[in-house]
Amino acid sequence: MYRPKDSSQSPRFVGNRTFMRLEQVRTTDDIDFAVIGVPFDTAASNRTGQRFGPQHIRDFSVLLRPYNPDMCIDIFEYCSGVDYGDINVIPGNVLRTYDSMIEGLTPLLEKNVIPIIMGGDHSITLGNLRAFHKRYGKIALVHFDSHGDTWDHYYGEKYMHGTPFRRAAEEGLLDMEHSIQVGMRGPLYGPGDIDDARELGFEVIPMKEVRQIGLDPVMKKIHERVQDRPVFVTYDIDFVDPAYAPGTGTPEVGGPTSYEALEYVRGLDGLDVVGFDLVEVLPTYDANEITAVLASSVMYEMITLIALKKRRQHEKGSGE
Repeated sequence: MYRPKDSSQSPRFVGNRTFMRLEQVRTTDDIDFAVIGVPFDTAASNRTGQRFGPQHIRDFSVLLRPYNPDMCIDIFEYCSGVDYGDINVIPGNVLRTYDSMIEGLTPLLEKNVIPIIMGGDHSITLGNLRAFHKRYGKIALVHFDSHGDTWDHYYGEKYMHGTPFRRAAEEGLLDMEHSIQVGMRGPLYGPGDIDDARELGFEVIPMKEVRQIGLDPVMKKIHERVQDRPVFVTYDIDFVDPAYAPGTGTPEVGGPTSYEALEYVRGLDGLDVVGFDLVEVLPTYDANEITAVLASSVMYEMITLIALKKRRQHEKGSGE
């Protein structure tokens, strides 16, 4: 079993800065999850620097501890995980980067290891979905974001951080009847910026509706939409209000608080989550590094979901 170093025995500032002080090992044996960086940002349309996001998140993740009091579980009593390092990327060439991602993720997926992926800009999610499609076929998508990212192109380019989910739908990677987007807000070029996602088959819950109906009904809608399908969760940090996550490329006001940001992940418990990515952390604009604190905590809650699932499986096996 792989678990973090004990920070009560070894100071956090000692050793390599891995996620949560996990062992940095490229293995698929005896692990349930692997934390992976994809430091690619040359498909961003505004600010760049997301290539430095994975290490920025790692730096602050050393504050995390193994027991999650909100979910009442010691993560590493039930699961094992490592920091798998980074996928090799090709700056300026998103298509070759996708090929590298598929090559890097496939050995993990073949062993049913759950990748916990850090971007990078949001274009990387298309590479993730291509890899997952090889293993699972069409999968459901839960997408937390302030933007729908279903544009057809930017400046004539088809592969940008605002286009991955149109490409994923066109390529047949997604189970559209069981996919949902949550949190869209901010000024648009026209109603098509949201309507296009619905025409592709997504259920879309804009932030205004989220505020009107509340968090619990939103989570109920997510569960009803996804049902028992294998699901990939993609979490753009700009889903969160920039008061709590300023370090991102395209911030939009009017989003969730940091507490709510964690609750949206906790509320996914019970879904068959097979993969997760968190994208668009941009250290240069991260005032007081609060975005890195939040991003590492969102990933921590995702890992907690894996532990909760393992505990249920253990309890079911013990009961039989």
